[in-house]
Amino acid sequence: MDSLSQVLSLLKLRSYVSGGFDASGDWAVQFGAHEGIKFHAVLRGACWVSVEGEPAPVKVSEGECFLLARGRPFRLASDVRVAAVDVSTLLPQARDGRIVTYNEGGEFLSIGGYFTLADGQADLLLSMLPPLVHVREQADRATLRWCVERMRQELSDAQPGEFIVAQQLATLVLVQVLRLHLSNESQEKAGWLFALSDKRMRAAIDAMHASPGHRWTLQTLAEQAAMSRTTFTLRFKETVGLTPMAYLTRWRMMLAADRLTHSRDSVAAIGLALGYESEKSFSTAFKRAMNCSPGRYGRQKKAGISRAQQGVEKPGERI
Repeated sequence: MDSLSQVLSLLKLRSYVSGGFDASGDWAVQFGAHEGIKFHAVLRGACWVSVEGEPAPVKVSEGECFLLARGRPFRLASDVRVAAVDVSTLLPQARDGRIVTYNEGGEFLSIGGYFTLADGQADLLLSMLPPLVHVREQADRATLRWCVERMRQELSDAQPGEFIVAQQLATLVLVQVLRLHLSNESQEKAGWLFALSDKRMRAAIDAMHASPGHRWTLQTLAEQAAMSRTTFTLRFKETVGLTPMAYLTRWRMMLAADRLTHSRDSVAAIGLALGYESEKSFSTAFKRAMNCSPGRYGRQKKAGISRAQQGVEKPGERI
C-alpha cells in the first residue's frame, strides 16, 4: 500500500454522500461549521464560495469542484450580493441523500458530500490542506466528471446498492482531488503530503510506512532515496517540515494510537512491532508525543468508542 493510501486507511476515512442542490434565479445558502472534509462538485452553472476567515469569495464553474478542509462556516451563492438563507430551511424538502430543488431548479446543479476522519488523528491530513481547495485543472478532469456524474445518477435513480456505490465514488473523488492538489505548481509546498510528489522523498516515506518497526537510520533512509545522508537530511527537512527521524517517530505513534484504540494487543507487543526494544522505551516515546501513557490512551479511546456506539449518529446537512 502506498503512503497516501496508508494514511487514509489509518484515518478511518468514511465518506457520506449528502445529496445535491438544484437551483435557478438568485440564490444563496449559508452552511454552518462542520467536521472532517466537505466537498462540492458543480455539474451545471456556477456559484460563488465564501469561506469564513478567507479574504475573498471564489467562483467555481461547471466541471470544477472544491474541498473544505478546516470545518469553517461557508456560503454558496449565485451572486455574492444575494442575502443567504440557512441551509436548515431547505432540508425538509428533501429525502436524505437526494437532490434539493430551489426556485424550481434547472440553472445550477451541484453534488455534495463529506468525509469523517478518526478522532485525534484528523490533523495528519487536515493540517496539510488550506481551508478551500479549488480544483480547476484540465488534467484528469474527465475522471472527476465521470465520478460525479455517476454519483448524480445514483442519487437520482434508486437502485440496489446505490448508497455503497455513491460512497465509493465519493472516496475516488477525494483521492483525485488530492492528486491534483499535489500537482499544483503555483502553491508553496511543505509537509508529508506534498513530499509524496517528490519521487526521492516518497521513496523514503514509503519505506518508513512499509516497515515502521525496522531499525532505520539516516544512512539507510538516505539509501532508499538514492541520496547522500547530508543532502537527504536537508532535503527531507525542507520538504516535509520535520527531520526524517522525527517523521518516523510521529508515524510510529500514529500507528500505535490506532492499535491501542482498535486492537487487543498489549502495550509491549505494540512497542516491539514498532521497533522499540522495551515496553518502557516505547511508553516514554509515546507519552512524549501524545502527552498520555499508552495504557491510559487506549482505555480512554475505547471508552469513547463504546459511548459513541450507544448514541445516535447525527444526520448530515445533506447538501
